[in-house]
Amino acid sequence: MAEAQKLHPIIFTFFLLSVSLLNTSFSQPQTPSPSPSPALAPASDSCNGIFLSYNYTAGNRIPPTDPTNQAYRFESTLTVLNNGRHELKSWRAFVGFQHKELLVSASNAVLADGSSLPAEVGNGTVFAGFPMSDLKSAVETAGDMTQMEVRVGLVGTQFGVGAPNVPMPLNISLVNDGYSCHNATEQGNNEMHICCIQDTNSDSNDGIGDEFLPMQEGDLIIMYDVIRAYDDNYLAQVTISNHNPLGRLDNWQLSFDWMREEFIYTMKGAYPYVVDTTDCIFGRQGQHYKGMDFSQVLNCERRPTIIDLPPTRANDSILGRIPFCCRNGTILPPLMDPSKSKSSFQMQVYKMPPDLNRTELVPPQNWKINGTMNPDYECGSPVQVSPSQFPDPSGLPSETVAIASWQVVCNITQSKVAIPRCCVSYSAFFNDSAIPCNTCACGCNGNPSQTCSATEPALLLRPDALLIPFENRTVETLEWANLNRRTVPNPLPCGDNCGVSINWHLLSDYRGGWSARITIFNWGENSFSDWFTAVQLDKAVAGFEKVYTFNGSVLLGSNNTIFMQSPPGLNYLLAETNGANPKKDPRVPGSQQSVISFTKKSTPGINVAKGDGFPSKVLFNGEECALPTILPNKAPRISAATSIFGFLTLALLLLMQ
Repeated sequence: MAEAQKLHPIIFTFFLLSVSLLNTSFSQPQTPSPSPSPALAPASDSCNGIFLSYNYTAGNRIPPTDPTNQAYRFESTLTVLNNGRHELKSWRAFVGFQHKELLVSASNAVLADGSSLPAEVGNGTVFAGFPMSDLKSAVETAGDMTQMEVRVGLVGTQFGVGAPNVPMPLNISLVNDGYSCHNATEQGNNEMHICCIQDTNSDSNDGIGDEFLPMQEGDLIIMYDVIRAYDDNYLAQVTISNHNPLGRLDNWQLSFDWMREEFIYTMKGAYPYVVDTTDCIFGRQGQHYKGMDFSQVLNCERRPTIIDLPPTRANDSILGRIPFCCRNGTILPPLMDPSKSKSSFQMQVYKMPPDLNRTELVPPQNWKINGTMNPDYECGSPVQVSPSQFPDPSGLPSETVAIASWQVVCNITQSKVAIPRCCVSYSAFFNDSAIPCNTCACGCNGNPSQTCSATEPALLLRPDALLIPFENRTVETLEWANLNRRTVPNPLPCGDNCGVSINWHLLSDYRGGWSARITIFNWGENSFSDWFTAVQLDKAVAGFEKVYTFNGSVLLGSNNTIFMQSPPGLNYLLAETNGANPKKDPRVPGSQQSVISFTKKSTPGINVAKGDGFPSKVLFNGEECALPTILPNKAPRISAATSIFGFLTLALLLLMQ
């Protein structure tokens, strides 16, 4: 009883508290808890075109420590999504890197300029899709993102941007023709996106819906045609065609990257620069093709280099008998000889799993081509085009169609750091001295400061000294400087180091016209066959009359360039040879010479001596030559006899060769 009495106050207190809380809940309205905000729609949802995004994901400092130029690893993702109505073929996207980036790896893409990784991309670069080069639309795939979108994982090194800063690119954009991109939008400090809309008025969209992209134009076109296909190998024909009137290749070397562990079994019309099967024997190829005799395989390099065959192999039953093959790697401009403006070869390519199906055909990537003394070419990524057609090999009036064809477009590029391989000297009838090629015009060897100066300008010469190799003309140079009372630096300027030099001599200038003489010197060990040169005269070509020794004319489609080529019987510019007495006489360059005449009727006001009679650009075999930085002036002459003697000696020595 006592225990119950003790519990009554506790129960009563608990009752009052419960009633109080209950009254409070009924007397005061409840404040609803805020509902979660709806998730923001992805930025891609508002894009009805091609959506691109760049997302920086990670990075860290890497050795060595360098406070002034610290290196950092970066990881990022480039996303390309087709939200448009039509398929995007051979997508290409630009990323404006700006922090001296060195790209080490890129998944699902290659560099569109043909560079292999690692590659410097600090000035921005274009990516091309590989192996998924085409992005289908949501309409034709029912929204299948695996066919609409590609994510490119990028890993590389950048310099100077450490945490908390983020090394973002300057901009991103779609490079494909027929699209216009808005300004890129930044989201936070690590993401950038942009929407590119198809321009319905663009001519590039005329072929929308076609199975293949149209053929493109370029200075050099490489066709990769698969003409036979089997489960584990295929036969490809590679054709290189020159389409530039001033482009040319000598001893061409072609290289590319196999992306799927392919290897070259046999070839016709060309040959690997290195015959090497090591990678096959010790690699996956040897494990898969256990019964193959790899001594018969030509090349297993991931990046082989291919060279042309000599003419003596043209009718070889094993290596030759391919149209347009076997010319020592010479490809001429089409205006010189259309039949010699292309080169072709075939190769049997073996594939690796999982591509053992006759329909699995993947062209090599990262194409490069160059010659011995020719312009530099930059090649794009292969683009699948309509299958090529070839004349039936049986001679019947029918066409044979390739199984699949890809086009690689290469264009001449002028690198800022490229070193010329030819140079030009100037002389004129009104000046006793010739202006030689620039000091180190074609580069200087090693450390020239110990023996000669790479910065001092070249010393003026007596004209006939141009015939003497640089290393043998020191005495003549010093005598001429002393005769003209000119200061001689110590050490003397270095030579031009060019294999080919061209002298442009202003021969005459009178009321009704003027004339010039061009002389080409070959200081190298190899002769040039079927050579050509082109001279750009910005104000004088309208008055061009005739080239007397060479075959020359105004370049088709140009109003400022004269094209000259070797005439029949003089198509060889010979190599440098020994003098009459090798023990005491200097070596003699191979040379050819011609006079060019002009009229002033079509060029009123032309000032020949003040610069209009000197070229603004000179090319030899497609290679742009270094020009002097000064022109001859009408300074007082030492004597007419000296000038006449110098030029007559030059002409006489040339005629005697």
